[in-house]
Amino acid sequence: MILRNLDKKCLLKTLERQFANNYATVTEAAKESREEFKALNLKHVKGQVVQKRAPRKLDVLPPRSKQMATDQDWGNVWPGPRTFHPSTVPLPIRQGYVEKGAPPDKYANAELMKIPNFLHLTPPIIKRQCEALKQFCTPWPKNLNTQEKLIENFPIEVTTSNYCLSSPSIRNPLARIVTLTIKVSSLSLKGAMDKFLRLVGERYNEKTDILTIVADRCPLRKQNYEYAMYLLTAVYHESLKVEPWENLKSEADMEYYNWEKNASKKSIEQIFGKPVEEIPNSKMYAEAVSNLMNEGESDYTIAKYGEAVRTLLNLPKTA
Repeated sequence: MILRNLDKKCLLKTLERQFANNYATVTEAAKESREEFKALNLKHVKGQVVQKRAPRKLDVLPPRSKQMATDQDWGNVWPGPRTFHPSTVPLPIRQGYVEKGAPPDKYANAELMKIPNFLHLTPPIIKRQCEALKQFCTPWPKNLNTQEKLIENFPIEVTTSNYCLSSPSIRNPLARIVTLTIKVSSLSLKGAMDKFLRLVGERYNEKTDILTIVADRCPLRKQNYEYAMYLLTAVYHESLKVEPWENLKSEADMEYYNWEKNASKKSIEQIFGKPVEEIPNSKMYAEAVSNLMNEGESDYTIAKYGEAVRTLLNLPKTA
C-alpha cells in the first residue's frame, strides 16, 4: 500500500512538471506571435509610426516613333490597314475638337482609333503592290488605242462608288447604287428605235445619245448590277418584237414623222431622177423636214427648212 501511494505521488509530480513546461512553451510562442503580428488599429493614434513603402521606379521605354530611322522601310512598319497606334506613327497627328486650344494629339485619342486610315498607302508601297500584281494581269490590247474604238467594242459603262465611313458597319448604303450608261446607236435597233425610246422614257438623252439606267433597289451592289443588265436586255428584246397590228399602220398612224417612209422622199427622187443616196445635200433636207414636222413650226425650224431647200435646189440664199 505504501509503495502504491509513493508511485501515485511521483506520477502526479511528473505530470505537474510536464504541464508547467508546456504552459511556458505556449506562453513564449504567444509572446513571439504578438511581436510578429501587430494589432490592427482602425483609429488614428498620435505618435503611431507608419512605415511607408519605398516607391518602385519602373523603366519606361521611349516610344517606338522616336527610335525609328529616317530611311526605314515604312512597308515593314505599317504593311496593311490596321487600327491607329500612336507610338508607331512618327507624325504629329491631331484630330478632334476642343472649344479652346489645339485639337487633341495622337496619344489617347479615340477619334483617331475609331476611324479607318490609309497610312499604309504611301507611293512606294503602292508601287510595290502594283509590281506584285503585274504577274496576274494581261497586256492591254494594242488595237484599242483610241476612245472611239473603246466605245465601239465596249459600249456599256458601269459606274459604282466606294465609301469610307465611321460606323458600326463597314457597308455604306450608297455603295450599292449602280449606274449603267450606253450609246443607243451601238445597239443597231434600226426600225425598233422608236419603240425602244418610248420604253426607256426620260432615261435617254437625245443630245448625247446616251441611255442611263440607275439601279438601287437591291441591298447588294452585285444584285443591282445584274438587275440593270436585265433591264437593258429586256428593253432591247421587247423593242425588237413586232406585233401583227404594227404592219397595218399607215403614215397617218405614225407617232412621229419619218422622212424615210413619207412621200417627201419619193418626191425628191422623182424630181432628180435618182436615189436619195446620190442626191447632194439630201441629208440636210431630210433633217430640216423632220424637225419641222416633229417639233412644229417656229422661226428656227422654218428658217432651217428654207435654207435646206435652197441648198438642195442650188438656189441663191436670201440676203
